[in-house]
Amino acid sequence: MIKIVLFGAGNVASHLCTVFEKTSGIEVVQVYNRNLNSLSELPKNINKTTFLSEIKDADIYIIALPDDVISDFSESLPFKNKLVVHTSGSVAMEALSDNNRKGVFYPLQSFSKNRAIDFSEIPICVEASVTSDLILLNELGNKISNTITEISSEERKKLHLSAVIVNNFVNYLYQVGSDLLSEASLSFDLLKPLIKETALKIENLTPFEAQTGPAKRNDKKTIEKQLHLLKDSPHQKLYAEMTEAILREYNKDN
Repeated sequence: MIKIVLFGAGNVASHLCTVFEKTSGIEVVQVYNRNLNSLSELPKNINKTTFLSEIKDADIYIIALPDDVISDFSESLPFKNKLVVHTSGSVAMEALSDNNRKGVFYPLQSFSKNRAIDFSEIPICVEASVTSDLILLNELGNKISNTITEISSEERKKLHLSAVIVNNFVNYLYQVGSDLLSEASLSFDLLKPLIKETALKIENLTPFEAQTGPAKRNDKKTIEKQLHLLKDSPHQKLYAEMTEAILREYNKDN
């Protein structure tokens, strides 16, 4: 039985708590958060506390808190030589306090608190400063996911950057498309089949192979027409810059 203490009650902590609770061989012995109201949203049977002085003994202590507080929070923990890990994609393992053994347990996914997620499909990226701790993190990851990857902090930073681009940036583009459709009194639902097909394509094609559209085929007339449609829009610059990037990518030999 792997005993876990979770620090945090946000999106990542809530999802981890849920999957750990229903997985054989894992016990969430406690969840800490300084905000009592946030803790109340977690299952009633879990031990909760707002005091670090009450932290229970565990095999792994998981910090699922905002990136900018991870380092200082790890320094405040009232114990030594335990395995303390964080769940961040962009914070180096070395940011954790030297008071304890260090590690990372990074689930590569976008989490929304009220949306269920199948953890078996989520890659878990692990790192640790001690070999035995790395083995334990692999064991924990394998209990909830089909994909466990050992990567360094430097590799994880690049992975997180890529994740921001393909997730957060793309979702913002959905919002731009939604805004343009709203101006024409059209529903964003019209785009959903296209969005789904685009996502499905990369199951079998590389992103390079899956690219379509006027910039890919160097259709200058269509590009000019669409730039004209956006002449009074704050999105014209975005369209122009992304079009130029695609033109460069697919016309390198011209």
